[in-house]
Amino acid sequence: MADDLQKITLGGGCFWCTQAVFKRLKGVVEVVPGYAGGYLSVDGAGPIYEEVCSGTSGHAEVIQVTFDPATISYETLLEVFWKIHDPTTFNKQSNDVGEQYRSVIFYHDEGQRVLAEESKKKLEQSGYYKDPIITQIVPLTKFYPAENYHQDFYDRNRQNSYCRVIIDPKTQKLFNDFGKLVKS
Repeated sequence: MADDLQKITLGGGCFWCTQAVFKRLKGVVEVVPGYAGGYLSVDGAGPIYEEVCSGTSGHAEVIQVTFDPATISYETLLEVFWKIHDPTTFNKQSNDVGEQYRSVIFYHDEGQRVLAEESKKKLEQSGYYKDPIITQIVPLTKFYPAENYHQDFYDRNRQNSYCRVIIDPKTQKLFNDFGKLVKS
């Protein structure tokens, strides 16, 4: 089974939010918050949270999802992605503002690029959002896992006000809109 697993890398605002949603989906094996799409940090080891938050690293907060395509497809993951964040706002999700919160799909290969472009076009034609979809679709060059304290932040800090006000509604939307896809 491990040889059949695939990865998808997505930026849809705060990675605490997107990790909390995607880790609850059937067929998802692992969700790692991290950074992608920017420049190397000063020390060359990869960016750190403070550099990303400063807006000077060019990185987006992303999640890298490892999934079993026999259980959940790349296209289904994209469908969830489109609905749990706002792909029409430039460098902003809820109260989070800055380039690090941009809407972006980092494709791993040409097949993913084609599917992401088709999915975006289908969403635009559906009229689900009245404003244009501004999500970037770009190749993944390097993924840097975030610091340990970001891993599973939501599940470890459910009483945190950010979790209650911002993340809880996203997980509730997942259950409401995609209940059949949620792990039991």
